Amino acid sequence: MAIIRKTTYKDQVIEHVYELILDGSYFPGDHIKESLLAKDLGISRAPVREALKELIVNGIVDYKPQVGNFIALLSAKQIADSYTTRGILEGYALMDTRIKFNNDDLKELESLVDSMRKYAKQDNKKMVVQVGHEFHTLLVSKNTNIQLAKYMDRLSLKLHVMFCKHWSDLYTPEEIGDRHMQIVTSLMSGDPIGIETTVRNHYSESGNKIAAIYKVNGRRNE
Repeated sequence: MAIIRKTTYKDQVIEHVYELILDGSYFPGDHIKESLLAKDLGISRAPVREALKELIVNGIVDYKPQVGNFIALLSAKQIADSYTTRGILEGYALMDTRIKFNNDDLKELESLVDSMRKYAKQDNKKMVVQVGHEFHTLLVSKNTNIQLAKYMDRLSLKLHVMFCKHWSDLYTPEEIGDRHMQIVTSLMSGDPIGIETTVRNHYSESGNKIAAIYKVNGRRNE
């Protein structure tokens, strides 16, 4: 039985579903049964329902009336749009807060890039995503716009799931490091247009590459 570590049961359920997707236990289109999640975590079904509602809002889960909840089966366009949107939001957030980053922040970002490159060479997909999450979290950590933060958070899990499954098909370990280092370099430059453009391109490139994979594999497209 899994151990509850998060602040609320709902948060733990969200984390549990997220981990099941990253581990390959859940695939797009799979049925999610409330009773099994509740049993696995040793909790009632109420927080499971709350968590699934949030995952629906975040685009990770689809609800089909009279049928149930399913891992979302995203179209190529939905994937590209999600990455593009996150890039727009994060690019603006970093551009707007660029002067708040000090030398310690920049060194931490560089350290995280090195860690991503190391884990990529080890083909440790989950750790690449985890460290990447820490990297991008630090990039937006100076943002005080609550609405902006809320919308970025809604996209995070969805993008992490896509990137974890496909990054090794898209980039070499060195490219993983270089792409993130480009963001750090742009931040060091202090150029607002350069910062925003670099972040937007960072996301749109990955989104378009993953969307292309889905098109080739015959995924539905909208």
